[in-house]
Amino acid sequence: SIFIEQAVACLCQSIGASKSPYSPRRCPQNLVTVRRTAAVRLLRFSSLPICRTDRIPTGVHNMFLTRTEYDRGVNTFSPEGRLFQVEYAIEAIKLGSTAIGLKTKEGVVLAVEKRITSPLLEPSSVEKVMEIDEHIGCAMSGLIADARTLVEHARVETQNHRFSYGEPMTVESTTQALCDLALRFGEGDEESMVIHSRPFGVSLLIAGHDENGPSLYYTDPSGTFWQCNAKAIGSGSEGADSSLQEQYNKELTLQEAETIALSILKQVMEEKVTPNNVDIAKVAPTYHLYTPSEVEAVISRL
Repeated sequence: SIFIEQAVACLCQSIGASKSPYSPRRCPQNLVTVRRTAAVRLLRFSSLPICRTDRIPTGVHNMFLTRTEYDRGVNTFSPEGRLFQVEYAIEAIKLGSTAIGLKTKEGVVLAVEKRITSPLLEPSSVEKVMEIDEHIGCAMSGLIADARTLVEHARVETQNHRFSYGEPMTVESTTQALCDLALRFGEGDEESMVIHSRPFGVSLLIAGHDENGPSLYYTDPSGTFWQCNAKAIGSGSEGADSSLQEQYNKELTLQEAETIALSILKQVMEEKVTPNNVDIAKVAPTYHLYTPSEVEAVISRL
């Protein structure tokens, strides 16, 4: 292979060949012996020379990068044009709890699964839906700590906008500001000198109501966002998205959207739906997180 030939070429030089072994006039008389000795030395570097790049001569090492080395650099594209760290972050979201959002003419409904891993855990301490501004809320799937970082950034941006311009920030602009931070993985923050060493392992459903009416946005770890009529994220997203395609229509009322969101969540959850393991919120036109009694009322309609 090209890899072995180049490695042998480098090693030939170290054991007596003044030039590349491809130039017979420059090599020792017994070229076969030299090449054989070089090959043996190459094998001694590692039993797996293609994977153990730390022991391969510098001349060969610089020409070949393994997948492991592309994994280490969050801003390094592989030859196939892939960013492995972003792909891994997206895979992490598929292990998270399921969240569903539906947009109606009246507003947007968010329903999220809360995984209570221990009977000693206080259910109210598990936050899966958060308020960004009085007219914007979001549901999350993935690493909660990462979500809090993004939400705090969005809160600061919306309040700065309100203070500077005397008006609420639009939902799209808020989503854009949040995704700008998500995109800065591997870079340093000039003000706080904080370096985000990896992509954020969280996906968000951002619901809001502004001068353009209700809107629902979906974000992923690459810093990309899309506007949706309905969307599911998390471990049960594949089945939930299929159900949303069958049941969603733009003429839904807010109450019907609540019922559909919770019924689909019930299908993909491994546990029975209760007010303790489900959060529901709406933005119509202001943000409101349902109380346990309000969640129980929606469950009773299923």
